[in-house]
Amino acid sequence: MARSVAFLGSINVGGNRLKMADLKLALEDAGLAQVGTVVASGNVLFDPQGRSTADAETLIASVLAERFGLEVLVTVRSRGEVSTAIADNPFHGEGEDKFVHTHFLERQPTQAQFDQLVADHAGRGSEKLALGERMLFLDYGDGVADSKLTGAFMERRLESRGTARNMRSLKRILEKMEA
Repeated sequence: MARSVAFLGSINVGGNRLKMADLKLALEDAGLAQVGTVVASGNVLFDPQGRSTADAETLIASVLAERFGLEVLVTVRSRGEVSTAIADNPFHGEGEDKFVHTHFLERQPTQAQFDQLVADHAGRGSEKLALGERMLFLDYGDGVADSKLTGAFMERRLESRGTARNMRSLKRILEKMEA
């Protein structure tokens, strides 16, 4: 069975509260199979039942909007893409897993957009950045809490919404996808 994961942006933060059991039931009702959640922050494992990535994203986003009144980013990735998000992150193994993130993007930014992000962030913090395929790799060094490299800052420059997961979470998700 081909497992996929939907990374949901802004779930159980900033007022977008959602019980994972309710989400699981709603997605099963919508026709997804083998639905499960990992951590309570918007990581949904499922069998796409032959749906394309775009169709799965649209279905999940519509369930979130219609059933729960939530308008959030939904980005779906395959097991292989999650594995790549770990293996291709140039900061993985250098920094602490809790501070090294992969930011899953809605669309691929241009090199010029990425370069502008790096230029605009220069002097604002010690974070390291690298661009991947519909991913931004980040090392927050000393932590995320005080970083000026916020989601809104990145979205404006990359013209793409995104949602990040740290290496700890990605390894746990990949483990569950392979089970």
